[in-house]
Amino acid sequence: MKVLRSILFTPGNNMRMIQKIPALTADAVVLDLEDSIPVADKDTARVFIRDSLKSAGSGSAEVYVRVNGLITGLTAEDCDFVVQDGLAGIVLPKVESKKDVLESEKIIAELESERGLAATPLIVTIETAKGVMSAYEIASASRKVIAMGFGAVDYTRDLGTTLSKEGTELFVPRSIVAMASRAAGVQALDTVFIDLADEQGLIKDSQTARQLGFKGKFLIHPCQIDPVNKVFSPSLKEVEYSRRIASAFREAEARGLGATSLEGRMIDIPVYQQAKDLIALAEAVAEKEKKKK
Repeated sequence: MKVLRSILFTPGNNMRMIQKIPALTADAVVLDLEDSIPVADKDTARVFIRDSLKSAGSGSAEVYVRVNGLITGLTAEDCDFVVQDGLAGIVLPKVESKKDVLESEKIIAELESERGLAATPLIVTIETAKGVMSAYEIASASRKVIAMGFGAVDYTRDLGTTLSKEGTELFVPRSIVAMASRAAGVQALDTVFIDLADEQGLIKDSQTARQLGFKGKFLIHPCQIDPVNKVFSPSLKEVEYSRRIASAFREAEARGLGATSLEGRMIDIPVYQQAKDLIALAEAVAEKEKKKK
């Protein structure tokens, strides 16, 4: 099980920040060639990323690269620089259709073939109303897609509204992205939280995302890593209770029963499966944390 609780964006034109990546405790880092990079700096960022992929990935964080979207005409050139050993995957921004995924996949596949590389995992991001409406077909467009993210800043701009502290305008698209991801069998990754001074707001927003079904969150600053990792990690209480559920169900099953109860709560196959999933996540998180030490 791939653990992607915290995914930190890092500008690809900032070598000082790139050099700090091995010491970070994020599960993944996304070196950016898109929104955070001015047009005049794209070439510099490509070179920095190409030359730093292996060293940046020498820590515990997996290193992805966000390329420019197909509409810019820059995707192929971006991929030419970054599809190489040391790349954990490509983040495809502003995806609006299955066609976008397949066209990007073709560009990447040609480079993989030329360079003798294994298939490159893809994280697709939904950032427009059209993308939201096509979320399932996007998430299920290719076996290379391992996760689907939501980008609230561009989404609200496309919708003609603004981000609110309550996030009322995001409830529906977040729910759709999370459900579509689950239906397609990929992880759902939540949007960034832009107020760096509001840690409690970040925690609350992350808890809401987890409740909606997201498995992790994109971040814009290292100070957000630890709070988000904690929210998206099963607590000891949750793990202990899940183990008790699993044990109770197996005991009932051994007696020929299809359901039982624990502290007044009915335990049937779906509840048992949910408990097993949480235990598996806790074990994967523990393994991930072990690598950081």
